[in-house]
Amino acid sequence: MAQSPESLAQQMLDAARKAGAEAADAMVVGGTSVSIEVREGKLEQAERSEGMDLGLRVLIGTRQANVSISDSRPDSIAMMAERAVAMAKEAPEDEHVGLAEASQLAQAPNIAALELSDPTAEPAPSMLQDDALSAEEAAQSVAGVTQVQTATGAYSQSSVFLAATNGFAGGYARTSRAIYATAIAGAGDAMERDYDGDGRVFQSDLRDATAIGRSAGERAVARLNARKPETGAYPVLFDERVSSSLIGHLLAASNGAMVARGSSWLREKLGQQVLPEALSLIEDPLRPRISGSRPFDAEGLPTQRRAIVENGVLTGWTLDLANGRKLGMPSTANAARGVSGPPSPSSWNVALTQGSQSRDALLKDMGRGLLVTSLIGSTINPNTGDYSRGAAGFWIENGVVSHPVNECTIAGNLHDMLRNLIPANDARGYLSRVVPSLLLEGMTLAGN
Repeated sequence: MAQSPESLAQQMLDAARKAGAEAADAMVVGGTSVSIEVREGKLEQAERSEGMDLGLRVLIGTRQANVSISDSRPDSIAMMAERAVAMAKEAPEDEHVGLAEASQLAQAPNIAALELSDPTAEPAPSMLQDDALSAEEAAQSVAGVTQVQTATGAYSQSSVFLAATNGFAGGYARTSRAIYATAIAGAGDAMERDYDGDGRVFQSDLRDATAIGRSAGERAVARLNARKPETGAYPVLFDERVSSSLIGHLLAASNGAMVARGSSWLREKLGQQVLPEALSLIEDPLRPRISGSRPFDAEGLPTQRRAIVENGVLTGWTLDLANGRKLGMPSTANAARGVSGPPSPSSWNVALTQGSQSRDALLKDMGRGLLVTSLIGSTINPNTGDYSRGAAGFWIENGVVSHPVNECTIAGNLHDMLRNLIPANDARGYLSRVVPSLLLEGMTLAGN
């Protein structure tokens, strides 16, 4: 008979104490995933995986160690605990490690309100295959599409349970349903590729498979006959599909682990302007039906809404307990971890203030420049914020799309780029990162 996550976590804690640990936390992660891929109207690949992993972190004084296994037998758990304690005794001391105080822990979080798991039955593989076939057929029907590289329907269900010797115990389940399609247009050296897809917590929220496939095909065809732009300084509009990457760089630089190491280009910017005054960046891990939502973090602290940037000003770092102690600040309840490592800071759902204009209105305002729809590679200096990335998209003349472009590089410095953002109003509210298209003036383009 299968043991419950609660029982397995308690067994690990008991084994840790018996082996000599002074404190410990235990994590049980289980899940099922199904993926169906089709090609040319036939089943190309079907994958199903099921598993459960156990993770144990033990602390002895200011030393800690982690061990993970996928074998839940009692003797395996006992051996796991003994190994973790032996490792901890040899680990270097770190005065900042340690579990949360009992007063910091989440108390009876309202998990149901977050709607993290679709209560409907797991979709049959045939349903996933039908979605993939519909997406493929729709993409292939677009004039100019020569082949559909992939079309996939997928489903996953996962659960996590965390318990610790400080008294915390809690867990939740999560589901995901997705459809993706990648289309290729043209032939030979003139081929272009693009994609579309959607992933949701609830099946009923998922976009139509036909619409996804058609969009993938149309995007690929639109990229045909691309050419390099002229080298120079031009305004650049980051399409909503890729604009969240800019905010991702800000989130990475405001991560407490980066700041504590002294390797963040934002390390001297706390309390200073990093975005335009009209913009705020809000983190909200309590949004229902969103993939980044969670009732508590990986150290058992209650998650909460907070402003990372408020009216353009950086208000604080993203912290777990250990990095908060290093910086002399409280945790922001942003600890994340897997079964095989200790907690570290991570961001949850974020939303950037939207603008008052549409993307088309911003295109008209920019007049002549680049609309970026795809980014390739990344050269970001974490200490200075120097930015350089390969890009593709569309050239804008007189405020309208003139022709597709590729094989160019856009460059700037994130300090200046982020302080001068102009947002559109086209962000998709159901994403974990709600970021609209973003216009930047005067970036350097390297093309012809």
